[in-house]
Formats: sequence, C-alpha cells, structure tokens
Amino acid sequence: MTDDRLAALVAPLRAAPDRSAILLDVDGTLAPITRHAGAAEVPAATRTLLVELASRYGLVACVSGRRAGEARRIVGIGALHYVGNHGTEILRRGATAVETTPAVAEWEPRVRELATGLLEDHATASRLGVWLEDKGPIQALHWRGVSDEAAAAEAAAAVGAAAAAEGLALHEGRMVLELRPPLDFDKGAAVRWLVGAEELAGALYAGDDRTDLDAFAGLRALVAEGRLAHAACVAVRDEGSDAPPEVAEQADVAVDGPVGIRSVLQELLRPATDGRAA
Repeated sequence: MTDDRLAALVAPLRAAPDRSAILLDVDGTLAPITRHAGAAEVPAATRTLLVELASRYGLVACVSGRRAGEARRIVGIGALHYVGNHGTEILRRGATAVETTPAVAEWEPRVRELATGLLEDHATASRLGVWLEDKGPIQALHWRGVSDEAAAAEAAAAVGAAAAAEGLALHEGRMVLELRPPLDFDKGAAVRWLVGAEELAGALYAGDDRTDLDAFAGLRALVAEGRLAHAACVAVRDEGSDAPPEVAEQADVAVDGPVGIRSVLQELLRPATDGRAA
C-alpha cells in the first residue's frame, strides 16, 4: 500500500469529518494479539489518536467480539461508542449501562450451561488447555498458546460439534470457536445499525479477522442502497499462521498490524487541504 492510495481512500472522510464514521475492531487491530486475552491493551500512541478522532469525526466506535465493557477497558477511552459481542450489545459514549438485544439476552443461561457442561464432558479439550471465555450469551473456546495448538483445535471442534447438535450456532475466529445463540447477528448488522441511524456520508471500517468481513459487507451494502456515498474497508494483517488471508483480499487497502493502523488514524487526522494526493 502506498501513502497516496491510503490518502485517496480516506480523502472523502477527511473532507467531511462531521458526516463520517470511523469504526474499528479491537483485538489485532487497535490492540496487538496476546497469548492471553486478558493481557490485551491498546498502546498509548494509538489512544492519543483515538481521542483526537472522537473530537473531530461524527461517529467513532469500536466494534468488538468482546463484551462492550471489556472492549472499553482495553481501549481505555470513554469518549467512544463500544459495540460488543458482535453487535448484540452497546455501551454508548460516556454511559455506564450496557444495552443488550433482548432476544440474545434470553439465551444467555442456556448457552452458558451448555458450553460449561460440554467442555467438562470433553476431557481431552480441557487436558490440552482449551479454556472457556464467558461472554454472556456467547461462550468462546480459546486455545492460543497451548503446547499443541493443532490438537487443541481438533478438540475444540469436537466440543463445537456437540454444541451444534444441541442447537447452538458456531463461529470460528483466530484460535477461537464461539458458541452462540441460533440467532441472526454479526458485525455487519452492527455496522448497519450504527451508521444507518446517523446522517452520514461516509464510513471506514478496519479489522483483522473473518468476523470483520461481515462489517465490510455491511458498509458496502449501505453504499449500494444509497445510504452512504463512500465506504473504506481496511484490513489489518500480520504474519501469524492463523491470520485469515481473505480479510486483506476483500479490503480496499491493507496495513501491517496495530502499528500500521496508526498510519490510517494519522491520515484521517491530516488536514484536508495540505496539498497531498487526494
């Protein structure tokens, strides 16, 4: 990616920041991927840029697979909106209460009970280090950093197959398998909901995983429907063996890791009339 290509992509957003949305994944995009999910943190240099973006752009939000409150903790900025659990909940800018989609919330006890029981039943998965992250109505099986990741992935898949047989939906990410309610929700729906509720002309979404492909599709659908004039889809790639290549393939531009996303944020903050390519 050249600087001129990035500049051209974001030029319509920089020209009308008050009518533009900046939507960002958290893990692998703003925060580096860590061996333990609880250790993730957005670098201070990135937070500084996000604060400035929030003061300039019409809508700035983080769209995460984590719970909304956990996403806010990792990013560390109260002036943003946080959409969590792939669009099933939102923590609005400055708010303390999380709003959860009622239909999804009703499934929380059932999904948690099934996930806990199935992991206990599949002793091989636990022995290999597969662990369960409790995200309320979404329960996530993780195996990043265990001694035999390939074997753990197979064991997690077996747990997932049992969950699917019980009626749950599965969604695979980067060394994570989510057990979900059998309802229609994803980051694409979250993006359409966020952006569609505002009078906006353009939007940018940046992400690194397969779940972010839904967000790309959601933005592009809004353009096709005439509800947005411009959409920019940015892939944040890394050299990890679990990095899905299709994210970069389907993006407008790709940058290298959370360090690379800072170049995008800086470009968004550059004055619209400084003489560079647009």
